[in-house]
Amino acid sequence: MPVSDPPHASSGPDTAIDEHRLEDLIIEAQTALPVELPGLANRCASALGLRTALIYLADLQQGLLIPLDEALEPLPVEGSSAGWAYRTLSPRVAEADDDLIVWMPLVDGAERLGVLAVRTASLDGVRMRRSRILAHLFAMLITSKRAYSDWLAARTRTATMALPAEMLRAFLPPRTIGSIRCVSTAVLEPAYDIAGDAFDHSVVKNVLHTMILDAMGHDLTAGLTTSVAMAAARNARRGGHDLADVVGSVDQALAEWLPDQFCTGVLCRLDGETGVLRWVNCGNPPPLLIRGEQVLAGALDSPPQPPIGLAGPLAPAARKVHETTLEPGDCVLLYTDGVVEARDAAGAEFGLDRFTDFIIRSNAAGQRPAEVLRLLIHAILDYQRNQLRDDATILLFEWRPQYL
Repeated sequence: MPVSDPPHASSGPDTAIDEHRLEDLIIEAQTALPVELPGLANRCASALGLRTALIYLADLQQGLLIPLDEALEPLPVEGSSAGWAYRTLSPRVAEADDDLIVWMPLVDGAERLGVLAVRTASLDGVRMRRSRILAHLFAMLITSKRAYSDWLAARTRTATMALPAEMLRAFLPPRTIGSIRCVSTAVLEPAYDIAGDAFDHSVVKNVLHTMILDAMGHDLTAGLTTSVAMAAARNARRGGHDLADVVGSVDQALAEWLPDQFCTGVLCRLDGETGVLRWVNCGNPPPLLIRGEQVLAGALDSPPQPPIGLAGPLAPAARKVHETTLEPGDCVLLYTDGVVEARDAAGAEFGLDRFTDFIIRSNAAGQRPAEVLRLLIHAILDYQRNQLRDDATILLFEWRPQYL
């Protein structure tokens, strides 16, 4: 059952904690190895007057919640209390023998990591609050340690990863980022065999930067092309260049280092304070603007521009930047052609209408953006029987100043 704690829950003698012990555990956490996190979680739970705490992380395709305790079995995201907490970002309580288990979502910023299973003999406002604090702590620990831990990466995989995908995933940012003004989330399939598709998003002060790329080919060279393009874009962006110059830097980098390769893509900048959206489309399907419960047809269309990285006489003279102003609650979708070109057994395409209708219905049902894309990419995989003919990448960002 879903549960929330009383806003002014008070503690009593039976909820007293040893602050010195808790401080020692937090200090220990700074140098703990990722493989030591399960034991550390239990000791922190005990220090907070709880019984145990188990960490589950979402697998790469967000279909399973995989325990860091290697003796335990994964749990399905669909049809379990743990999965409900992960999908909704809300705690859920379930009975377990003579105890209760509080399933707390593990979230770092806007990114869903997994869930924390907190076992307790009884539940009140104090214990609920401490369960939430524990989840916040371990979400930050996991995020800080996974950057250098092959073990954490391996635990969240359910198949062998191909070399091009391994290289490309080293460049990818978290699936979801955001602030109080905007959120951006993305998915990419086939998770273990991607080659030329990629996404990027970053928040700089009040500006959200997003990008989606689709390189020519489906091999290691395609992955290398996308990796160089992402590095060049980030280098220019971090140097303070404007949007046209960022695209120009990618053009120049590919022309210099991989002159026989190119990629299509869309690069966007959204001002989180004003809602002004600027974008450049280089041979990619046009972004889609969803307002309310409808797609505004053609709202983000623009005259065609050449792909990125063309050299010599094919190189574009200058990139045209387009601009519009979003309304609060607007969603923008970037996607590669593999999304709508997925085909069923009879050869029928998934199609743009089915794609946008799925997004609109999920939004109307109150699904969060990250959950919308998780459901959508699984629907596309099911449609093509888990055998995508091309990489399929979707990035969705939303402007929501009304939440200030």
